[in-house]
Amino acid sequence: MNILKVGFIILLGIICFSSCEKDDICVEGDTPLLIIRFYDAADTTKFKPVAGLRIIGTGKDTPVNTFTDRSSDLDSIGIPLRVDDSTTGFAFILNSASDDEGVETGNSDRVDFNYETREEFESRACGFIVNYDQLTFGFTPKTENWIQRIEIIKPSIEIEETTAAHVKIFH
Repeated sequence: MNILKVGFIILLGIICFSSCEKDDICVEGDTPLLIIRFYDAADTTKFKPVAGLRIIGTGKDTPVNTFTDRSSDLDSIGIPLRVDDSTTGFAFILNSASDDEGVETGNSDRVDFNYETREEFESRACGFIVNYDQLTFGFTPKTENWIQRIEIIKPSIEIEETTAAHVKIFH
């Protein structure tokens, strides 16, 4: 009789513990990136890669590391926005190169993205992520700019939508 009770208790314990699942692995991902697609300004339906593209965040010394720096074949990129502010500024540099002293020689245009942040709880393992709403931009077109026009396609940036473009840049 004791063996049946012990066996039943062990079986009950195995069933109870096997139904528990640890929540210590974060697979959902991080805060979403701003997805930008580059288009031909003359034919606004065609994608157009940016030659030697480099992007540097305002106040930063290093290029954004979410895509290959100075690439010449990208027509789509994802860049991070600040989670601790409502504005993130970038220098978008066409034909980026460095001279003999390491000074940037490409054609640089500054774009500021403005938004509202919204924290969302993902899980105990992931914690909180930030989604962005009401995306707008600041950009002053000039004759020497390589960027000719910017258009917001999706003003909300959420983790569930990681491949759809939020912004079109025409050059």
